[in-house]
Formats: sequence, C-alpha cells, structure tokens
Amino acid sequence: MAEAVSAVPVSEAQSAPSSGRYRIQAIERAVSILNAFSAEHPEYGVTELADELGLHKSTVHRFLVNLEAAGLVERSPRTGRFRLGLRILELGGLVMQRLSLWDEALPFLESLVRDTGETGHLAVLDGGEAIYIEKVETNRALRIPSAVGRGYPAHATNLGKVLLAHCSGEEVAEIVGARGLDRYTPQTITDIDSLHEELGRIRDQGYAVDDEEYDEGLRCIGAPIVDHRGEVVAAMGVGGPVTRVTPERVSELSDLVIAAAEGLSRRLGAGSSGPYSTASLKIRTNTEDRVLPASAGLRARPARSAGQQQTT
Repeated sequence: MAEAVSAVPVSEAQSAPSSGRYRIQAIERAVSILNAFSAEHPEYGVTELADELGLHKSTVHRFLVNLEAAGLVERSPRTGRFRLGLRILELGGLVMQRLSLWDEALPFLESLVRDTGETGHLAVLDGGEAIYIEKVETNRALRIPSAVGRGYPAHATNLGKVLLAHCSGEEVAEIVGARGLDRYTPQTITDIDSLHEELGRIRDQGYAVDDEEYDEGLRCIGAPIVDHRGEVVAAMGVGGPVTRVTPERVSELSDLVIAAAEGLSRRLGAGSSGPYSTASLKIRTNTEDRVLPASAGLRARPARSAGQQQTT
C-alpha cells in the first residue's frame, strides 16, 4: 500500500505551539530525496533510493516524477537511473551570482582582527597592484597607514605576493616587465629570480609575509581566498608594527590568517563539486579616483574598526 503524504493545513500550522509549525511533510521528503544525491552517489534507482531513505518505493517514485517535471532531477539516458537535473545547476548559479566577496569576507576579517589585535585587509590583484578593497582597523594606537581603494605594489606586499604566487609564470613575467621591481625599503625583493623563489615558498607554506618590504617598521601576513572554481580571487591578511608582529608571532598569526582565509573560501564554495556560472556582480566604491576591476565582483567600503557594527 502506498505511503500517505500529508501536509499540515496552514490554519493548524499557524496555531501550532510546537517548533515544527509550518513544516510540510511533502516538501521535507522532496528535499531529502534531493539531498541523497552526492558526488559519491550521483545516481539512484527508485528502489535503491527508497531503501536509502526508508520510504516506500511508490512514494519515492511519485516524488521523482514530480521533481523530474520541475527539472530538479532527470533520468540518465545511459542507465535510466535518476540524477540531479540542470535546474539545480541554474539555481546554484543564482546563489553564486548573489554572493558578494565583500559581504562574505567582512565577518571573517572582523573576527581575524579581534583574534590577532592587528589591522586586517582584503585585496584583489589588478595590473600588478594589490588593490585594498576592505580594511578593518585594530583598536590599538599604532595602526597601518593604508587606504581602501588604493593600489600597492604586489611584489612588496604580503597580499600582493599571495596573489602573484597564484598567477602563471607568464602573468608574473608580464607584470614584472610592465611595472618592474621597484625598491621601497632595503628588504624589498628587486630580483626576478628571488621573487620566483619567494612565490614558490608562499605556495608551499600557504601564506606570505611582508617583512618590512614596503614600509619599514611593518610586518604583515596574508593568505589566499579561493572561490567555487578553485581559483584564487583575493587575499586576506593582518599586519602591524614589528614591535607587536614579531618573528616569534608569525607562526601563530599565520595559522589564524590561514584559518580565516579557508573559512571564507569554503563560504565562497571552494571544494564544491560541479561547475557554476561565474558571478557577475557590480562594484560600488567610495573612491572617486579609482575604479576597481570588474572581474573581482566586489564592493569596497570605508575602513572600520573590529567590532564596529556593519551598516548598509
């Protein structure tokens, strides 16, 4: 006998005191069917799926027929088994288009600043420069003299080196050929071979250190942000005076920076299987003299202090 599918009437659901009000069994079962599909188990036969979910075969078949009509599942022409449909892909693409790196990054950056007590930055690469698109300041008196919307030389900054480290050799050569390797302090890397060695070290260890290479007296640490395509789209990090960000603290701070960057990357879909449509988001910037790269899909905002309430 087919298993009954029930729904709670709206009038009853609205008056129900339990935490389960408004829940509709049919929708929950449809969702459980969709959630059963995974990279490890991309296809199911009706009987197999019914056994997996503990539902009657006729119930599962009825749901699959309706989900197929909506494009949420489809039958494989080769096996005849059910798999997720293209409509799922379209919906996933809409989610990715909705995601703004700035919106997703800010909570991670604020948390990182609270944990480290140092100023945090988020940057993207544009024309050989690390463009700072967000800054969260520490409440301490000594702070980094940086500005949102401004570009900094990639080869001399922690976030810039992170972004260069995940460019191709041809891209690095093109950037260096066009911009050169200017010296800003005695610690600045000005030799292409030394730069390539540094970029390889960054890829191996997962983070970069600006050891007084752009501003004397400042030491900064950064790590890459990876999106749903597995591409590095930005870099996040913290920095402060060398009296606070000592060599002994680099290991501790790098762990915190990497953890924050990995958390943001997961939020952006890093590690997810399957293709998604590329986000195409407009950029809003409060700077009049600089237009941020449209490929970044980001929105720059004024710097804020850790713990400052986000406003829209």
